[in-house]
Amino acid sequence: MLKFEITSQIPGELGRSGVITTKNGVIKTPAFVVVATQAAVKGAVSTDDLKSIGAQIVLGNTYHLYLRPGSDVVKKAGGLANFMNWNGPTMTDSGGFQVFSLGFAYKKGVSKVAKESFSEEELNKSQSQHQKLAFVDDDGVTFKSHIDGSEHRFTPEFSIQVQQDIGADIIFAFDECTSPLVDKSYMKKSLERTHLWAKRSLDAKTTDQSLFGIVQGGKYEDLRIESAKYISSLPFDGFGIGGSFDKSDMLNLVEVVNKILPENKPRHMLGIGEIEDIFEGVQRGIDLYDCVLPTRLARHGMLFSENGKFAIIRSKYKSDFSAVVDGCNCFVCQNYTKAYLYHLFKAKEMLAFRLASIHNLYFMMNLMEKIRDAIKQKNFLDFKEEFLKRYNKQRL
Repeated sequence: MLKFEITSQIPGELGRSGVITTKNGVIKTPAFVVVATQAAVKGAVSTDDLKSIGAQIVLGNTYHLYLRPGSDVVKKAGGLANFMNWNGPTMTDSGGFQVFSLGFAYKKGVSKVAKESFSEEELNKSQSQHQKLAFVDDDGVTFKSHIDGSEHRFTPEFSIQVQQDIGADIIFAFDECTSPLVDKSYMKKSLERTHLWAKRSLDAKTTDQSLFGIVQGGKYEDLRIESAKYISSLPFDGFGIGGSFDKSDMLNLVEVVNKILPENKPRHMLGIGEIEDIFEGVQRGIDLYDCVLPTRLARHGMLFSENGKFAIIRSKYKSDFSAVVDGCNCFVCQNYTKAYLYHLFKAKEMLAFRLASIHNLYFMMNLMEKIRDAIKQKNFLDFKEEFLKRYNKQRL
């Protein structure tokens, strides 16, 4: 049910723009996928808001929707789109990320991207700690609900069944997302497990939903190459690049992987949403991104602008009656001032989260549109250089 057409390319690079056609609508790429974890976007952002800012596709979280309200309830509602009143394409992850966030990374402050170096002692200490809420074996993962502590189990077959019940247009094979702190021996074992689960996910699918396979391998180039070759040999409709990275190696590994993956199928970068990373990923052939960053930053009073992120909660904005972000055409910036948004945050009004989230999401949608236009006009590299020079100029 999925078609992908490349409409323009970045000269001399892997990057391209295109159109993904699903049974529930089209997605112009490169595109940012809005995360609607529990069939809702954080910050009280409605589906009408999403339509008004130009959002094209939303992603629901398989793990969370399975636990609450239950994938059976979503199925009875007619699927994720009907359940949340979204008229457009939808996507679900596989639940594999919870293997990471509830297991190895649980309460350790470890993200998917390692932004600093760790000593051998720190690595060994981290790897020796017991997992807390998730336990992995070759057949699947057993985990405890973060809601009530009840025990559950995901296998590739069960993950696919849950995603089929949720009914998204695009679903993902079940995988193990590892920490950037694990050593190569564990990563290799995990990769073998993910490859086995990829085949089992394909065999389990019985619907016309589009299934994406996931390339893993962590920070190890040889394992990423091995994974890209194997996953691309299977009849997936598209591909996700998942797992963990060292920040310094991420872009090189994305390029290595995308040189192997088929050119005629879409590529999704899972859980990455920093502005700089989006530009670099687009240049290296990424078509889709998803990340909670825009709404998470918004809830902390951090706003995107073309001159960099800034904290609206700083006292200098208390009596600043200029637009929230000068030159921005979103509903928030056209109707409210910095002083008002500052006041809402200080007063702990829920409207603060909503307005900030709408602005940040609009910024992402507008940026992706500009990126697509720059690719079409054959001036992406110039646009990237000019934008990032301006964006990185302001430091908090």
